[in-house]
Amino acid sequence: MSNPFARIVEPLDPKQPLKKFFNLTKLEDVRYARLPFSIRVLLEAAIRNCDEFLVKKQDVENILDWKVVQHKNVEVPFKPARVILQDFTGVPAVVDFAAMRDAVKKLGGDPEKINPICPADLVIDHSIQVDFNRRSDSLQKNQDLEFERNKERFEFLKWGSQAFKNMRIIPPGSGIIHQVNLEYLARVVMDQDGYYYPDSVVGTDSHTTMIDGLGVLGWGVGGIEAEAVMLGQPISMVLPEVVGYKLLGNPQPLVTSTDIVLTITKHLRQVGVVGKFVEFFGPGVAQLSIADRATIANMCPEYGATAAYFPVDDISIGYLVQTGRDKQKVMCTKKYLEAVGMLRDFKNSSQDPDFTQVVELDLHTVVPCCSGPKRPQDKVAVSDMKKDFETCLGAKQGFKGFQIAPDRHNSVMKFNFEGCDFELTHGSVVIAAITSCTNTSNPSVMLGAGLLAKKAVEAGLTVKPYIKTSLSPGSGVVTYYLRESGVMSYLSQLGFDVVGYGCMTCIGNSGPLPDSVVEAITQGDLVAVGVLSGNRNFEGRVHPNTRANYLASPPLVIAYAIAGTVRIDFEKEPLGINASGKKIFLKDIWPTRDEIQAVERQFVIPGMFKEVYQKIETVNEAWNALEAPSDKLYTWNPKSTYIKSPPFFDGLTLALQTPKTIEGAYVLLSFGDSVTTDHISPAGNIARNSPAARYLTSRGLTPREFNSYGSRRGNDAVMARGTFANIRLVNKFIDKQGPQTIHFPSGETLDVFDAAERYKQAGHPLIVLAGKEYGAGSSRDWAAKGPFLLGVKAVLAESYERIHRSNLVGMGVIPLQYLPGEDAATLGLTGRERYTIIIPEKLKPQMNIQIKLDTGKTFHAIMRFDTDVELTYFHNGGILNYMIRKMAS
Repeated sequence: MSNPFARIVEPLDPKQPLKKFFNLTKLEDVRYARLPFSIRVLLEAAIRNCDEFLVKKQDVENILDWKVVQHKNVEVPFKPARVILQDFTGVPAVVDFAAMRDAVKKLGGDPEKINPICPADLVIDHSIQVDFNRRSDSLQKNQDLEFERNKERFEFLKWGSQAFKNMRIIPPGSGIIHQVNLEYLARVVMDQDGYYYPDSVVGTDSHTTMIDGLGVLGWGVGGIEAEAVMLGQPISMVLPEVVGYKLLGNPQPLVTSTDIVLTITKHLRQVGVVGKFVEFFGPGVAQLSIADRATIANMCPEYGATAAYFPVDDISIGYLVQTGRDKQKVMCTKKYLEAVGMLRDFKNSSQDPDFTQVVELDLHTVVPCCSGPKRPQDKVAVSDMKKDFETCLGAKQGFKGFQIAPDRHNSVMKFNFEGCDFELTHGSVVIAAITSCTNTSNPSVMLGAGLLAKKAVEAGLTVKPYIKTSLSPGSGVVTYYLRESGVMSYLSQLGFDVVGYGCMTCIGNSGPLPDSVVEAITQGDLVAVGVLSGNRNFEGRVHPNTRANYLASPPLVIAYAIAGTVRIDFEKEPLGINASGKKIFLKDIWPTRDEIQAVERQFVIPGMFKEVYQKIETVNEAWNALEAPSDKLYTWNPKSTYIKSPPFFDGLTLALQTPKTIEGAYVLLSFGDSVTTDHISPAGNIARNSPAARYLTSRGLTPREFNSYGSRRGNDAVMARGTFANIRLVNKFIDKQGPQTIHFPSGETLDVFDAAERYKQAGHPLIVLAGKEYGAGSSRDWAAKGPFLLGVKAVLAESYERIHRSNLVGMGVIPLQYLPGEDAATLGLTGRERYTIIIPEKLKPQMNIQIKLDTGKTFHAIMRFDTDVELTYFHNGGILNYMIRKMAS
């Protein structure tokens, strides 16, 4: 049917009558001007896509009535303008699409109906590792190894870019997905099919929220949900509350954007914003560059919100010009936003909309800080770092504790590296990485790091040679302005050579440490440290041998590298002593904000962006030389250890199966709080004694060829064996960290995969018990696919991270939640019981269901299918099964 809101369509420019837009101001509804700007984006998408089928007039009314409806748990559809993927999540998505084409064909449908309708960009940035560093050819050597390891995956992705329409691949070596999105892919306003409308995006990486800093509404979703969006399905979401975050004042001269975001992260964790939008406003916003805003928006997953939105203002428009966007398009962008009331003036308080709640931060109160040693929300002022680390050493094992005996706090391990003798102690820095989209997109902190390096070198300071230093910029633009401004050579002299363009250390692709360093850490049971300018520092993520990991600004990464330890008080102790015997303090070499801004104004110019991005899709010769098959159906290679047809759709029929009660399930694992997707499905190294390693060895591979779990996500046989394989996993059934559990029928302690296989062979269903924030961290779909393949039918937790709950739903795994005030302890659950979960014939969103134990005890839990659409997916056995049936019929 025709759109019921066609009456408000008009041309943006009367001279171009075919270029139209939905003029929301013509609704003549007083509620519109009071809506948060982020909600206005949802409203426009609902109006433009209103067809009384997928999107209804009542949905539009619900969004317009946000002030009332926000508290009523009302579901609304949202069709984003585009989808963005990175290769770790992109490969399994393309594998799923290829397998779905096979399934549709088997069911008698047209396989080419499995094709992205919503435009999708896939940026290859997660595969490169820091194998080589501290040498001028590190970049080339790491890129050569990347292609050697991942040639098969890259050929498969190239096939996908040809076999599927509407899918563009940004080749390896181009930069980090979110920085490429910010500097190049983002439109701010779309101009497509004859209409102007706000740019919006969902991505298969939780830090997709970075683009909110430019005024493009975006957030991370599970890979499974993204696949449905690509196939034309709207996202079904509960209309969110919007927390207004008011920024006041000006930052102090020595404070960086990293310090601001770590402060906001801790603050909003305390406020509690899970499942909500955060929208920034107030005069302090006008003091922040787009790069600063993007840094703050990037870490949105770490403070738990769905999106962290900065509405478009004149600074946003200026950024589009600075980054070389077409000036005519920029003019249309501004004209459109003015016409629909979406251009913000942060100094004009009369524009402030209604919010669910308002919290404030005076930027002048922010002090230099880091976060760690195990979570991004655990902020530590730099002035307190030494004391805080030493407290953590002796504290009970936990987020802020390592439980090292007091008599071992000052243990020293001597070792030899390249013919010289060195010492390591608790707190010694062994990894120092300027990495991650969070910071490398920001010229102020990158140039700040370069200027600090220059002053350090001129003062005679050095970095110990065994420390693994690296610089992995988010795009070629960064290298360009570091080189042009003259600071790159100083970074190189301290060991911070460019090692690659990708996530690298932040995603766990930190590469090996020197053998003698690993031996000293292991023999001394030392709490060695990684310092990185990243956004995640969960246990076991950065490197297996760095038990403490701190997030810090790029200049601080260099400072701690020079110091060689986090057990230093920069105010009282020198960074080092130069050849003349002079003590050099951090304050002596720290660049001022004025110095940094002067260099930024001179060297960060539009020509750089144009030069780098006009050749981004063709500059990689190795990618250009790859050959890929041209068939529309993929020919699976049974010998491949990277790409394998998944078993998700085996035996799928057009007829729905009635969900059945889960009878007598065993508990596979029992967890406490904050089990992350890194614990559930690690992305890093494959341990040589793991089930995945045994499988790869049986296929004729050597440990050198194992690559990482992240790179193997196109092969379910590896990923099922890698599920719950994190070496830092804490399972309540086992008295030490490690990826093992108890197989209760036999009483044996086994690797998790081996135990699950035993249960599966005996026909026993499985569940997982967990505490709060189950599934926090990265938006990886294998954290749901893996448990599904192990036979996990349900998870019972106190609370869930938003994306992970959605992924469980997408795979047909039931997310159960304890009733308020209840948990495993209050119910007396040991996890050694057998659980029967009663599934009623008629289901409704968030209904209470009964759970019976073999002990005779009965209790209730909430079934966290939050919308009717999610229940539809469950009845189909998951969202992809639903899509296959829809396309086949």
